Parts: sequence; structure tokens; C-alpha cells
Amino acid sequence: MLDYDVIIIGAGPGGIFSAYELSVLRPDLKVAVFEAGKRLEDRKCPIDGKKVTSCIHCKSCAIMRGFGGAGAFSDGKYNITNDFGGTLYEHIGKETALELMKYVDDINITHGGEGTKLYSTSGTKFKKICLENKLHLLDASVRHLGTDKNYEVLGQIFALLKDKIDFFFDTSVDSVKVEGETYKVIVGEKEYTCSKCIISVGRSGSKWMQDICNELGLETYSNRVDIGVRVELPAVVFSHLTSELYESKIVYRTEKFEDRVRTFCMNPNGYVVNENTNGIVTVNGHSFDSPDLQSDNTNFALLVAKHFSEPFKDSNGYGESIAKLSNMLGGGVIVQRFGDLMRGRRSNATRIEESSVRPTLKATPGDLSLVLPKRILDGIIEMIYALDKIAPGTANDDTLLYGVEVKFYNMEVAIDDNLETKYKGLYIIGDGSGVTHSLSHASASGVYVARKIAEG
Repeated sequence: MLDYDVIIIGAGPGGIFSAYELSVLRPDLKVAVFEAGKRLEDRKCPIDGKKVTSCIHCKSCAIMRGFGGAGAFSDGKYNITNDFGGTLYEHIGKETALELMKYVDDINITHGGEGTKLYSTSGTKFKKICLENKLHLLDASVRHLGTDKNYEVLGQIFALLKDKIDFFFDTSVDSVKVEGETYKVIVGEKEYTCSKCIISVGRSGSKWMQDICNELGLETYSNRVDIGVRVELPAVVFSHLTSELYESKIVYRTEKFEDRVRTFCMNPNGYVVNENTNGIVTVNGHSFDSPDLQSDNTNFALLVAKHFSEPFKDSNGYGESIAKLSNMLGGGVIVQRFGDLMRGRRSNATRIEESSVRPTLKATPGDLSLVLPKRILDGIIEMIYALDKIAPGTANDDTLLYGVEVKFYNMEVAIDDNLETKYKGLYIIGDGSGVTHSLSHASASGVYVARKIAEG
């Protein structure tokens, strides 16, 4: 007898929605979820801004791991689009991908997300304004739950699942073995067997995923890494965009190198935060739905995508080396005024204190030009001046730049149109697959695989 019919590794959005859909369609199946992090209610970052002001490198980062995955504290933005967020549509088709994203959105709004707003770029005047300034606004519908409402949604979904599915928290899976049509999930000295295995380990599991692919002989393909900074400025600067679109995904092609620079994860009235990925401290952002919890600032990332050709394959290693340099110089995240950067000088505590923009994250004043490669930094500076044309004030001296922000993407794993590997019954989904890069796409991939298993 097998221990379980289905084992899901990872309780991020992909794993959660696989579990949810299986509980609805096949309540007869015995399902387990293994998660390296903690339960939702136990996920607490020790940084309080008073006694603990910077990352202390917890064994398991509460921001990155645990029920809900890294998305639990990442502002709860569900982008319903095929224009960005991954290439799931290449496997399952554009219409199916959108239908599944809308299905996930329906579940979210009926489990705590009621009353949240769905924004859309459809018919907006800002498309023309962007094009007039050599910028391209991507199409999307965006559901903003906010970190607070997203937490509530995850709590309600867990309450539905906890008595139907076995959850193992603080449980790191060491390896996965294939034995005929059976899978063994190894946890320390224990072994758990199943006939179907879904791996959904997210970006924080990228190194683990690569090891598993090597052990099982799964082919992988080089992916990209996104490197840049997080910009923080007064919320009023972008208010005309955020009030209509909430998040604007804007792409710019630099004149000097023709590199693509894009805005990412825009957080109106939000906060800049640390995150710990495999022991490396980088920067991110989030915001709340409740006005009582909002700040006076808006923050967003400016990222430059770097793709590498043969013989170099370790794109994540490249991003990590830049992030480590920031950690070496600043002890974590570095913050610099845009005016100081343009004058070729580092920011210091006095200049940050005198800035008109009050930082929402305690970071080390420094010089990002000593960290970021010139080509990447030149592209970011170009983008800031381009954005200043549609949002005057972006290029102000007091605009704050936090570095570095790095988006690590797993090597893309060879999977078929069922999101199944060469081993029948072994599925790789979510951001750990290298196919999805967002909450909505990862969640949709979980539903898709669960339906395939339920049909079987």
C-alpha cells in the first residue's frame, strides 16, 4: 500500500491550488503537502525596526517560505494576462491559461477577497502617453488583494484544507526517487510513497530543484536573471497611474545597449522590505489594502533582464554574485539617493535623513555604482529619466534607490503540455519549473495539474 495517492512538495500558490482542486474534484484521494517553512500563522519575520533592524539570516526565511510561499507577503497582486508572468500558455494554450487565472481569482474573492478591486489597462489613455515617450505599457487585469487581504484569503483556504489533506510543515524534502510507477519522497530517515508527485517549490527552491533534476536526469534549459533596484518616491508622483491601473507594467528599450528595462511589483502607498533567498539578502516591496496601514510612498522595481548563451549557464549564480557584493559592502541592502548616484558620490546617513522621501526600510546608505555592472546601471538611469516624462518627479534628487533587487528564475525544466516530466505522474509546476513567474500563473498551473490527475 502506498502512503499517499498524491504528494505535493511546496505549499506556495501552485501547491495550494493543486491541493484545493484535488480536494474538490477527488476527495477520495489521499493527499499530503510537504513544506519546508512554517504554518501561515507562525510566519513572522524578526525584523521589527527597533530591536531587530536588519536580516539575521534565519534558518528558514519567514518571508520566502511557509504556507502561501513567497507570495504570502508580496502584496497579493494577481495579474490576469499572458503578456507577462510566465509562459504557461505555451504549454496549455492562451485561452485555457486565462480561464484558469480567472478561476483562481474567483476562489480568492469568495474566500476573503470580497470587495477588492480589479484594475485593467483596457482602454486606458496611458498606453498612448507611454508610446509617445518610447515606453510600452503591457496589457493586464490586476486584482489587488493587498498583503492584509491576501493573508486572510490564505487563512480561509487553509481552514478548508487542513482536515482533508495532511500537511507537514518545517519539513524539508531531501530527495525524490523514482521506482517504477511509484515515487519515494525522502525526508531525513523517513520515506513516503505515492503514485503521483507534484513539485512546486517556487523560486526559493531553485537550487534544490536543480539538484533533483540532476539526480533524476531531467533536462533543463538556461533561463534568465533579472537584476536591478527598487525605487521609492512620494506616492503622489505616480498617483495618476496607480489610481487607474494600480500596477503599471512598463517596458523600455535603452538607447545605448537596446536592453529591456521594466517596472515590476508596483506598490502604491507601500513599504520596501528585505527578503532572504538562499542566505542572500535582497530587496522587495509590498502594500496593504487597508488605508490605515498604508505609507506616503510608492515603490517599484526597475529590472534589467539578462540572458546568457553558451558556454555560461548559471544565470542565478551571476545574480547571486552581484547580490553578495551588495551584502558585503552594506551588510545587506544598500540605499542611495538618485541625486547622489548622478553626482558620483555615495549617500550617507545625513543626506538620507535630510531627504524629502522618508525611507520605509532601514538600509545602509551607500553607492550602488560599486555594486551594479555599468551596463545595468546605465539602463536603470535611462529608464528613470524616461519615466520622469510620464510621471514628473521620478528623477528627483531625493528619489531613493535600494539595491539590489534580483529575481531568480529556476532553470526551465523539460515538461510536456500536461506539465509532466518524462516520468509519468511526476509534475513540475509553479515558479520552480521556470515556466511561471507570478502568483496567478503559478496558481493556474496547480489547478491545471490537479484536473489532469483527477481525470486519470
